[in-house]
Amino acid sequence: MPAVVISTHAGQELDAVSDAVDDVNVLKAKIWDSQSKFDSTKDKTTFRQYETACDRVKNFYKEQHEKQTVAFNIKARMEFKSRKRARMGIWRAMEMLNTLVDDSDPDTELSQIEHLLQTAEAIRRDGKPEWMQVTGLIHDLGKLLFLFGSEGQWDVVGDTFVVGCAFSDKNIYPDTFAGNPDSHDAVYSTQYGIYEPNCGLDNVMVSWGHDEYLYNVVKDQSSLPAEGLAMIRYHSFYPWHREGAYMHLMNEKDHVALEAARAFNPYDLYSKSDEPCDIEKLRPYYEDLIAKFFPSEIDW
Repeated sequence: MPAVVISTHAGQELDAVSDAVDDVNVLKAKIWDSQSKFDSTKDKTTFRQYETACDRVKNFYKEQHEKQTVAFNIKARMEFKSRKRARMGIWRAMEMLNTLVDDSDPDTELSQIEHLLQTAEAIRRDGKPEWMQVTGLIHDLGKLLFLFGSEGQWDVVGDTFVVGCAFSDKNIYPDTFAGNPDSHDAVYSTQYGIYEPNCGLDNVMVSWGHDEYLYNVVKDQSSLPAEGLAMIRYHSFYPWHREGAYMHLMNEKDHVALEAARAFNPYDLYSKSDEPCDIEKLRPYYEDLIAKFFPSEIDW
C-alpha cells in the first residue's frame, strides 16, 4: 500500500467541515419520519444551534456548488477507474481513516472508528440484518478519498446532488449554484438536462464525493444487497431522500433505494453522541461480519 502523508491540520479541517455538515442536517430534521428504536428517546436539541452550524458551512457549500460540474464529475470517474489507490481489508481501512483526523468536533470526542462502530451498534441493537450492520460500519470509509488525492474538502464531504441537469432549489444554499458554469449551460440548466424522464438514478451522475467513491469501490467487491449499496451511495443525498428533489429522474427500482436511504439516515446522524464503544471488544464480532460480505482485501 502506498504511503500517505497528510498534515494534522488538513485532517482537522476536513473533520470540522464534515461535522458541521452533519450538524446542519441534524438540526434541519425538525420532523423526522423514523421508527428506529434507539433514536426515539434521543434529545436532538443538544446539538449546536442550526444557524451557528449553517454559518460554518456556507463557504464550504459555495465552493462545492461552484466546482461540482459535469466536466469535473466525468474527470473524477475516469480517474477512479484509471488507478488503484491501495489494496487492503476493511478493518485496515477503518484504522487508516482513524489516522486522518484528530478530535475536533465540539459535540463529541469520538474518533472516526468509534463513529463507524456506533452506527453499526445502533443498527445491531435494533435487530437489523447483518448486511445493514456492516453497511453502517463502512459507510464513511469513502472519506479515505481525502488521503488518496482529492482536490479539496468539497469533493469529499457535504450533501450530494445531481449534475447534468438543473440544480434543484431543494439543495442547501441553492443560490450558490449561480457560480457554477453548468447553471448557464443551454442543456445542463434544463429540468432533464442530459437525462431522460424516469431514467433511473443508476443512469445519472450524483456529485462526486465519499459516498459515490465508496459505492464504486464496493459494488463489485462485496456481496452487499442493493439496499446496502443504496445506503452507501445516497446517505448524503439529502435533497432527494429528505427534500423530495429529483423524483422526475427516478424509476421503480429507485423507490426501494429511497426507502433504504431513509431507513439508514437516523443511524448515521444520531448515533455519534452515544457512549464510546470498546473497540477491541467489538473487533472480533465485526471482523467476522466483514468476512461474510468482503474478501480479505479489496482494491481502493
